[in-house]
Amino acid sequence: MAKSASTVRFAAVGDLHVTKDAGGTLRALFAQAAEAADALLLCGDLTDYGTAEEAHVLAEELSVVKVPIVAVLGNHDFESGTPEVVVEALTKAGVRVLDGEACEIEGVGIAGIKGFAGGFGRGSLGAWGEPAIKMFVQEALHEAMKLESALAKLRTPRKIALLHYSPIAGTVAGEPVEIFPFLGSSRLEEPLLRYPVDAVFHGHAHRGTLEAKTINGVPVFNVARPLLLRSRPDEPAFRLFELAREAPEATPPASAHAQHAPTPTVVQPAASANA
Repeated sequence: MAKSASTVRFAAVGDLHVTKDAGGTLRALFAQAAEAADALLLCGDLTDYGTAEEAHVLAEELSVVKVPIVAVLGNHDFESGTPEVVVEALTKAGVRVLDGEACEIEGVGIAGIKGFAGGFGRGSLGAWGEPAIKMFVQEALHEAMKLESALAKLRTPRKIALLHYSPIAGTVAGEPVEIFPFLGSSRLEEPLLRYPVDAVFHGHAHRGTLEAKTINGVPVFNVARPLLLRSRPDEPAFRLFELAREAPEATPPASAHAQHAPTPTVVQPAASANA
């Protein structure tokens, strides 16, 4: 599909859970997503056990995609204790894997983290008591700080947040209430209130709800593939999302009375650590 002059299209899906025997099972889906969108967003649990073999299978499946791919890892990608091998295989395949970083595609800024658990609202776990509990809560706070840092770096008018764990309870509704604390954390929503975005995508909750909103009305989409397959069996297993492109600023017409154009002043940019 040709690029639109007025919109940017994103195809988002998570929880692929690629196994070593999954070769050939996702290429058609990825090709369809790449045809429909300007970029592909992957919301974690990309592999089933986080092994190098699984990551290489996924990289081969993604070889049919000719648009930019941005991803975050999920808890399954950490299962073998070597998430770096998953990142390495995907990076070599051209995937931009975010972990507290940001990138820009077609003028849209994307901030990405894995996220963490801890519960929502009044059901959030507090940092009180045993050191293990405090460490658990600190991990959620650390992920929230990484998201805030990534969002703060963005200067684009349009922004997207990419996570694995949910920042709100609304998109995990449908899961057993007993496991809500393990599906996400309200602490991940706080940076989204300070640095508003146009949309949030996450996975993880296979039996959750497709869409809900943050406190400030930002749409949050649960794009876990098992949920998409079950909820929309007649549609492709990815979420297609469009954002309007920013119209270029009009150049003011030259004055009919101007006799001489002023000599431009060149200002050298300050050195940047990100240069």
